[in-house]
Amino acid sequence: VVRRYSTQQVPKGTSAVTKLAAAGACIGLGAGIGYWVAKEKDTIPNAQDTRVLGSEIADLKVPAVIPNTDYENEAKPAYYNDTATPMHQRMEALVLDLQDRLVVALESLEPSRKFIRDRWEREDGNGYGISCVLQDGEVYEKAGVNVSVIEGTLAPGQLRSMRERNPQTANKLNANEEYDFRVAGVSVVVHPRNPYAPTAHKNYRRFEVYRKSNKEAGPVLAWFGGGADLTPAYLFEDDVKYFHQTLKQACDAHDPQYYPRFKQWCDTYFTNIHRDETRGVGGIFFDDLEDKAPEDLFHFAYDAGSAFIKAYVPLVAKRMTMPYTLRERNWQLIRRGHYAEFNLVYDRGTKFGLMTPGARIESILMSLPLTARWEYMNQPEPGSPEAHLLEAVRTTTDWAK
Repeated sequence: VVRRYSTQQVPKGTSAVTKLAAAGACIGLGAGIGYWVAKEKDTIPNAQDTRVLGSEIADLKVPAVIPNTDYENEAKPAYYNDTATPMHQRMEALVLDLQDRLVVALESLEPSRKFIRDRWEREDGNGYGISCVLQDGEVYEKAGVNVSVIEGTLAPGQLRSMRERNPQTANKLNANEEYDFRVAGVSVVVHPRNPYAPTAHKNYRRFEVYRKSNKEAGPVLAWFGGGADLTPAYLFEDDVKYFHQTLKQACDAHDPQYYPRFKQWCDTYFTNIHRDETRGVGGIFFDDLEDKAPEDLFHFAYDAGSAFIKAYVPLVAKRMTMPYTLRERNWQLIRRGHYAEFNLVYDRGTKFGLMTPGARIESILMSLPLTARWEYMNQPEPGSPEAHLLEAVRTTTDWAK
């Protein structure tokens, strides 16, 4: 039996008892008696609820100006051209700056709560992090903007994974030698409450590897990695095009080959192979990037990381006040389930974090949604908005055109 969303409305005035009795009759007494606890007295799961859910939208106000969305015209911070400072310290300054600017932009839409700032130190003293998290807001069901600045020794599994995924890395790192690492990164996941507002992810980092026997000689390997991608539950093509075009502009300012190269990389990487669909509608993704001078790549990371604020936060502002029903909410939760599947099964960052001794699990799993849903054999009706979204994540589209 394939589950489809019902287009029939529950008759008004139908009591919960009547609905349960009807359901029990269909199931049959031989299967036993079950008891349902319904949050919505006038709603059954297969029915379309035409009432507006989420009283939060009535009081939401879209600000006239969203802060930090004009990075091209804003003055560059001191660390941007501070070549006298070691690169790992400048990267630390960058990720902290990106964190602060994004938190301010996201909070400009949220009337009920502020991000909590949870600063933590590794138990072994090798680094720290700042987890900025907002939960159960009116605009954001869960949003996390995390910074981690840590160092340590590469575990055998981490070293093996790094060598297997990149032949150049394999040539520079000896499988029988011990290495230390140092990384500074910012990781972002935003799950809005409104099903029409898309989920988004961003991550930018610099990774350095040192020989444990001679760390003073400097890194034997150093690269930048990161990207940003969009995961809507409902497809608004203009929104997706704007998101991609904004990221493309940031890429084109540094290398016209970056966007097509990183867009394809994103489509390939963020794929739920077991479902034969991408996690969302893509964006850009890159790893092990060392094809230019570190200074050039640092400036690219600055622009690309800043462009995310401009590309994403206005989309939340645009969609956060749209009325929605239980139908849209359930579909949003199903798509969040698929999002969680990718993060737990395929995501390299999650795997690396879980393999790191002394890792902070709460911060690693921050990307998971607060709520999700798995339904057996769920399949949207052909031609429905839900089916339209599935078509988009099962094909490749040049959104930046």
